[in-house]
Amino acid sequence: MLEKSFGLLFFLKSSKSQRDQNLRTVYLRITVDGSAKELSTKRIWPQERWSQSAGRATGNKEDARALNTYLDVLCSEVYKAKQHLIESGKPITADALKNLLTGQGDESRKIVAVFDEHNAQMKALVGAEFAPSTLTRYKTARDHTAAFIKWQYGKDDLSLADLNYEFVTQFTFWLKTERKCGHNAAVKYIGNLKKIVLDCIKKGWLLRDPFANFKMNRKEVDRVALTRDELKRIAKKDFENERLNNVRDIFLFSCYTGLAYIDVYNLRRSEIIDGVDNSKWIITRRQKTDSATRLPLLPGALEIMARYEDHPKCVSKGLVLPVLTNQKMNSYLKEIADQSKVNKNLTFHIARHTFATTVTLSNGVPIETVSKMLGHKSLKQTQHYAKIVDTKISEDMAILKKKLRLT
Repeated sequence: MLEKSFGLLFFLKSSKSQRDQNLRTVYLRITVDGSAKELSTKRIWPQERWSQSAGRATGNKEDARALNTYLDVLCSEVYKAKQHLIESGKPITADALKNLLTGQGDESRKIVAVFDEHNAQMKALVGAEFAPSTLTRYKTARDHTAAFIKWQYGKDDLSLADLNYEFVTQFTFWLKTERKCGHNAAVKYIGNLKKIVLDCIKKGWLLRDPFANFKMNRKEVDRVALTRDELKRIAKKDFENERLNNVRDIFLFSCYTGLAYIDVYNLRRSEIIDGVDNSKWIITRRQKTDSATRLPLLPGALEIMARYEDHPKCVSKGLVLPVLTNQKMNSYLKEIADQSKVNKNLTFHIARHTFATTVTLSNGVPIETVSKMLGHKSLKQTQHYAKIVDTKISEDMAILKKKLRLT
C-alpha cells in the first residue's frame, strides 16, 4: 500500500552531553502520512552555519560541502529503503524506513548469523557445486569475522547496518596484526566477507555497500621451482634410507605430474586409465577446486608407480603411492634438500611449480596445455608461472651471448 504523504527533513538538535552549546547534532526526520520518526546522522554542526529552511549546511567551505554530500547520500538511502518495501509488498511507514536504515526491528539481521546461513547452504552443496576446501575457507573467514567483532565491539554479533568502510578497514588491519595473516591471506578472507555482503545487498537486507571505496589487491607471489640440475640431483641421489627414498619418489611423482599433495595422497589406481593414445593417463579431480585434471604420464612417473605396485598400503587401499602426512613429507624433504645440496626451502608444493615451469613450459609445452593438466579454471592462473620461464630464457640467452663472443 502506497503512502499518501512522504517527507524528509534534516534539522539540528541539541544534546545535554554537548559542552559547546553552539554545536548541534544533525538529525533526519522521516514523515509518512503524518507519522514521524527521527534518527541521528551522528554528525555535529554549528548553528550559525545551518539553513533551517533548506535543511542543509551553508557556505562553500569544504566541510559544508562534505556534510551536504553525506546528507544527500542519506536521502538516497531512504528512497532505496522505500523501494525495497514496495518490492517486498510491505507497508511504507516511518517505523519501517527507520528500521531498515538502522538495522533494527524485524528487518535486523546479524553479520555472523548470515555467515552461518551461507556456510550451512554451502555445506549442503559440497561435492556438487563447491569443493571441501572452499567450505573450509569460508568457515575460517566466518571465525575470523566473529573474533574481530568480539575484539573490536565486545559483542558476539553485529547488525548488518553497522557494516561500513571503517569496519572493513579495521578488520583488514586486525587480520594482519592480531591474526598475523599475510597480505594475500587477508585479501582472501576479506573477499569471503565481501561475497556475503553482496548477497545481503541483492536480497535488500543492506542498503549500502561498505566495500564501495575499499580497494585491496593481491600481491604477486614469487613461485619457487627446482632447476633442471636440482631435479636431476634429487632423482639420482641414493639416500641410503628407505623412508627418504620413498618421500623422494613421491615428490618426484608430483614434479612429473603437477598434482598437489592432497591429490597425490588420494590418487587411486582406478584413476589411472588407458588414454586416447593407448598410454597411461591420470583422470581425476583436484580436491581444492573440484576441477578436472587429465594428463598423460611421463616415463619417470610410470617408473615410480611400478616401484610401489606391490606395496602393502597401496594394495590394500587401492592407492597409487604410500603418501605420508604433509607435515612428515615436508620434514623429510628438508633432509632430502640438504643431502642433495639443493639450497631451497623444499616443500611438497614446489613439486607442482617445478612441473609447470622446469618440466613443461621450459620444454616448449604450450601454456594452454599446461593449464589444462594443472586443472586450472582459467589461463590467468597459469600465466604466473610464465614469468619464471622468462627468467630461465634470459639465463639461457646470456649463456648464448657468451658463446657467440668466443666464436
